[in-house]
Amino acid sequence: MNAFPAQNSGFRRYFMTHSPDSNPEPPVRRRLADYSNAEYHPGRGFLVRLTWYFVSLVFLESAWLPWSGLKVWLLRLFGARIGAGVVIHPNVRVKNPWRLSIDDNCWIGREVWIDNIEDVTIESDVCLSQQAYLCTGSHDHHSETFELTAAPIRIGHGAWICCRATVLPGAVVPGMRVVGAGRVFTRHQNES
Repeated sequence: MNAFPAQNSGFRRYFMTHSPDSNPEPPVRRRLADYSNAEYHPGRGFLVRLTWYFVSLVFLESAWLPWSGLKVWLLRLFGARIGAGVVIHPNVRVKNPWRLSIDDNCWIGREVWIDNIEDVTIESDVCLSQQAYLCTGSHDHHSETFELTAAPIRIGHGAWICCRATVLPGAVVPGMRVVGAGRVFTRHQNES
């Protein structure tokens, strides 16, 4: 009798075919050369997006500018809706400020990335800790052309998105919820 079930061929065969990493669907042959995001519209024209890219690079994403008030002013200038008492730390990235709404008294920590190709709504008293990542876009892995998919994100009043946590497209984080450090919050958790 084998004392280690992992060495049993039946045990090994079961876990090779039933592990969380196994994918029961046949793989899709990707043709990335055929990819097109022509249906996606970022919400502003090329010149505004280009200007925002350089403004963000110099004033938001760099560590040399510690003044939160200037960052809030620049985000508002480019269309973000930001309430009173919002604190934005250095090295923050916002892809499209015109798709961002932050209510009063929120804290945005160092190296937070708001990758918002769709709307991101952050209600009052929310804390986004260091390196939190809010991602509104992805790709359809069932599609041969890897089509773009996107959905908005909403973070409820008083929620805390801890350091290095990720919030994925379509997620609605309930008020007062804590998304632990390094965790991933998906749209499938909206009901829990």
